[in-house]
Amino acid sequence: MGVLKKTQCTNKKTFLDVTVVLPALNEVDIIEQTVEKISQTLKTCGYTYEIIIAEDGSTDGTDRKAEELTHLSYVRHLHSDKRLGRGKALTNSFKQSNGNILIYMDVDLATDLKYLKQLINAVTKEGYLLATGSRGLSQSNAKRTFTRSIASKVYNFMVRLFLQSKIKDHQCGFKAFQRDILLSLLEDVTALHWFWDTEVLVRAQRKGYKIKEFPVEWKSTRETKVKLFHDAFDMGLQILILWWHLPS
Repeated sequence: MGVLKKTQCTNKKTFLDVTVVLPALNEVDIIEQTVEKISQTLKTCGYTYEIIIAEDGSTDGTDRKAEELTHLSYVRHLHSDKRLGRGKALTNSFKQSNGNILIYMDVDLATDLKYLKQLINAVTKEGYLLATGSRGLSQSNAKRTFTRSIASKVYNFMVRLFLQSKIKDHQCGFKAFQRDILLSLLEDVTALHWFWDTEVLVRAQRKGYKIKEFPVEWKSTRETKVKLFHDAFDMGLQILILWWHLPS
């Protein structure tokens, strides 16, 4: 793993208000701009914060760019030479985080940052333990291809059917968690890649945790890295595996 910059005191760990984790694979063209935008938003809201770039085996120079950004006191870079998978990269980063509120979002900022304060308020002021943006609610505004939209609806329907989830959109990359709750959930989470979001939300619901799902504006600015048929098969299999292992 790469250089870590931590805010802590000598004997007792000092927690920041917020940790934002950015899972990054080959994002050299946008990572700096994304960090700047998130930082400005958090600063405007008055939070103390850190941004962790969970850089997962990039080959385009993202590792070097992320390392350069660690000159900023609030940026940390966690590097893996070998591809870990999005889920494992997130788990590793959250376990090394310093924030009371733990957030992750997609590097392309597909979900408008104007919702970031609402996301944080859900778990700091409204009594929720987890919060997630959603492309699946009637008030949501999500711009994506017809094929991707249908695939997402089918997937989320299957999760609700087999795993008794009440969430409409499990995979939106815009989530916040109370620190202790997420770290306790991660003790049982085994998903290494795209299924991570779903497993976390399903396990949280099984424990009776209060989750806020709220509509967002979502617009992808690039080609998705999800391989539709390959990842759809894998995630379908993951649904069945989790269904089999969860208690009735």
